[in-house]
Amino acid sequence: MFQFLKSILGGASDADFKGLVAAGALIVDVRNPDEYASGHIKGSVNIPLGQIGQHFSTLQNKKVPIIAVCRSGARSGAAVDMLRNKGIEAYNGGSWDGLKATIA
Repeated sequence: MFQFLKSILGGASDADFKGLVAAGALIVDVRNPDEYASGHIKGSVNIPLGQIGQHFSTLQNKKVPIIAVCRSGARSGAAVDMLRNKGIEAYNGGSWDGLKATIA
């Protein structure tokens, strides 16, 4: 039941985020620039959800897994769906502060 609720609400998956980051995964924060400026994970890049489609080629060329984050996990879940549809290995990291605590 908990797994079902996490998937509906955009919660983080059971991926090994610490391992993914250690292996070179890129954290993409899909919040708007003002939200990102108010706090984010060091080393993450800010690509707002509405602009993610403009960055497919750049992200594909990086050839690393993408971990998408936002405030709650909903926007990052939508970003992951779009990235996966383009053949990019992507994971929903959920909230940026939750992922930050996980990978610390």
